[in-house]
Amino acid sequence: MSSPGHVTLVGAGPGDPELLTVRGARRLAEADLVLYDALSSEGMRDLAPNARWFYVGKRACRNSIDQDVLNRLMIKHALRGRHVVRLKCGDPFVFGRGGEEVLALGEAGIPVEVVPGLSTAIAAPALAGIPVTHRGLASSFAVITGHHEHTYGPLLDGFPPGALTLVVLMGVRQRAPIASRLTARGWAPSTPAALVMGAATDRAWRWTGPLGALGAVEIPASASDAPGMLVIGPVVSLADRMIQFMGGVSSSQDRASRGSSG
Repeated sequence: MSSPGHVTLVGAGPGDPELLTVRGARRLAEADLVLYDALSSEGMRDLAPNARWFYVGKRACRNSIDQDVLNRLMIKHALRGRHVVRLKCGDPFVFGRGGEEVLALGEAGIPVEVVPGLSTAIAAPALAGIPVTHRGLASSFAVITGHHEHTYGPLLDGFPPGALTLVVLMGVRQRAPIASRLTARGWAPSTPAALVMGAATDRAWRWTGPLGALGAVEIPASASDAPGMLVIGPVVSLADRMIQFMGGVSSSQDRASRGSSG
């Protein structure tokens, strides 16, 4: 019988292989099997030349592998002596179900390592020219998931209008009800807002404008299937100036700048 292998949860960051951590790249190079999600870049395949890759992504409104099935898949291959890398968008513990996976693996007796990643909640706005905090504009920020109104609604109701930067992951499809709910709770329709799509990928696109117009924004077909987020708050007003100074630093920033409007 093969000796037990192990599992490494690797945060892929916002999608650009150059933004992966050194340890994350090393673990990919050592992998026998990579289980990757819909938002982690397939451009990272070159970092794992000897591994099999298997897609286990979860995307809204699409069929996806059940989490229990995924847990059993990791356990099965680890018990066969393989080094399994679970490659997850951003950081494994920021809306990534990494905690659930660590617990399931640990209870099965599988050694598990976590390699943190650059969270898209910070990285994607930064690549689009938006600092989530800025002296005089925002001293704090909040990160929420926009999947379901019954979970994000009470949170939105509790934030003082304009008092912080609001980052909504997985909220692109809910941008209209989110914008309406915020304005109904006292956020000014003129509050700067941004829609950031595929910030570190070839599909990078960015819109900036007033919160009141956010719900009606049309996303171009080239970016419609890219991972996206909403950023709302005064710091968004810096985006155009920031991009001017950041121009030429990275191709993803240039693409985001060209895609902006508002």
